[in-house]
Amino acid sequence: MAPQPEERALYLSIYLLTILTGFPTNLLALHALIRKLRRKATPNCILLLNLTLSDLCFLAFLPFKVAEAGAGRWPLPAFLCPLSGLFYFSTIYSSTLFLTAVSVERYLAAAYPILYKLRRRPAYAILASLGLWMCSLAHCSIVYVTELQPGSGPANGTSAFASSRDLCYDDFTPSQLRVLLPMRLELGIVLFLVPSLLTSFCYCGFMWVVVSSPHIRRGKKQRAVGLVAATLAVFIVCFTPYNVSHVVGFVQRASPAWRDKALLLSTFNASLDPVIFYFSSSAVQHSCRRFLARLWGVCSLPPLARKVFYRRTEKLTPGQPQEQCRGLGRSQICCSKL
Repeated sequence: MAPQPEERALYLSIYLLTILTGFPTNLLALHALIRKLRRKATPNCILLLNLTLSDLCFLAFLPFKVAEAGAGRWPLPAFLCPLSGLFYFSTIYSSTLFLTAVSVERYLAAAYPILYKLRRRPAYAILASLGLWMCSLAHCSIVYVTELQPGSGPANGTSAFASSRDLCYDDFTPSQLRVLLPMRLELGIVLFLVPSLLTSFCYCGFMWVVVSSPHIRRGKKQRAVGLVAATLAVFIVCFTPYNVSHVVGFVQRASPAWRDKALLLSTFNASLDPVIFYFSSSAVQHSCRRFLARLWGVCSLPPLARKVFYRRTEKLTPGQPQEQCRGLGRSQICCSKL
């Protein structure tokens, strides 16, 4: 069903807000992580880099959704619809998987520091990242599987990708739903429920080790709490409603009417992930501070203008002697007023 004008305005505002906040913050995190990888490659940095790339891929295809919401239909060539759907959905689930991988890495480093340090290899993180990318792309290839189902052609007027009403991946036929609904349920279990339970277990153990250790500084404990809170917020706010719609749709044998609204919440993932980067990596923190310092320098007055502007407004600090001068011809006599 095509969205109403009010819904289109809501979609546009959320899409544009995500793009405007997600692109700068993720590019800043990407710059910091690449600099850190050049100095020393660590598994955590590799996983965060892949998570950043996942968010940037999501943001790169989000303008297609903006065009669709603005026009009220799919205005682009038909072949772009399944392609954008593949990257749109796969990057959502790849973010879930990489967040889980970061939590596992954090837990192992905190709970088994010596054993994990001996077996810590960047190559393992690279192989794990490739496996997670393949897993998310393979599962979300459902957009192409659905298109090949009988009754999905334009002649039926209800194509999932480019129907007579120009809908993109919507208004499925009964034959398509018989394939689509079980696959959605499998997506929700394998790519969300299992990762979310694993992430919760790992971060509970991680928090227990960090908070109970007397040798860890208070600042590092606060970073750990922020990391756990931001990650759980992403899982609860961004991913849970959409994956619950898979279960409801499987039980009802139909796509829930509120599924698109739940999917809209997952868009905020690209804006919230940089918060996780900030608490997960000291390199990202330093990069953010340098960027803010440079931004402050650009926005503030130039040195010469600042000197002229503040020349007449400067006041002596308390306790500093104040001078009075009297001019006598070309000379001046100054005395301190105590």
